[in-house]
Amino acid sequence: MLTLWPELDSRDCVAMELSVIQKIAIWILPLLFAITLHEVAHGWVASYFGDQTARLSGRLSLNPIKHIDPFGTVIMPLMLLLLTQFQFAFGWAKPVPVDMRNLNHPRRDMALVALAGPMANVLMALFWGAMMKVGMLSYDGGNFWLGVPLMYMGNAGVMINIVLGVLNLVPLPPLDGGKIMMSLVPPHVAFRLSLVIEPYGFLILILLLVTGILSSVISPFVYLLVNLINNLYGLY
Repeated sequence: MLTLWPELDSRDCVAMELSVIQKIAIWILPLLFAITLHEVAHGWVASYFGDQTARLSGRLSLNPIKHIDPFGTVIMPLMLLLLTQFQFAFGWAKPVPVDMRNLNHPRRDMALVALAGPMANVLMALFWGAMMKVGMLSYDGGNFWLGVPLMYMGNAGVMINIVLGVLNLVPLPPLDGGKIMMSLVPPHVAFRLSLVIEPYGFLILILLLVTGILSSVISPFVYLLVNLINNLYGLY
């Protein structure tokens, strides 16, 4: 799942109005890496703990095409971005198949498999924060042609990955946080939750999103992590 919040200006001195084509060019690479590595991380960890379903189905590839859902990854996010002037988007990628029965310790290992995706996004956010820092140093050194794109793309990469990581930790099936919760509660409780909540999880998520509740819940965590990355690299 994916929700994008408004861009943060990388630096006041380079803040400028970008064309639609420029915005798409800035966002597309971080977005593709975010969804691809998120899904591959699930498959890698599942493979490590004994389930080879993702590997045998060819889903451990870093090729974004193997993870793209034409409607959920491309059409819907792009449509929403254009309609909201790049203020909001929602979408999803094809989930990597994981067969819990093949895991060495199914309940424990499933929680770690679910956690792998958000953790991959946090690591990518750190990477994009470093790229933003490189862009700032290049800009200060007079290399505007390199500094400005890296600053904007780094900023987009940090925001995309932090939002994707935090959103997926919400304890609501079918999000990763829901799978972690299912692995932590007693089996009989997990079974009941899967029957009562999981079939309606996507609709509940949409409702929370439309009402603004989801934004209120995850925004403090998003900006906490963004500020930590900013402070780590001295971005502001």
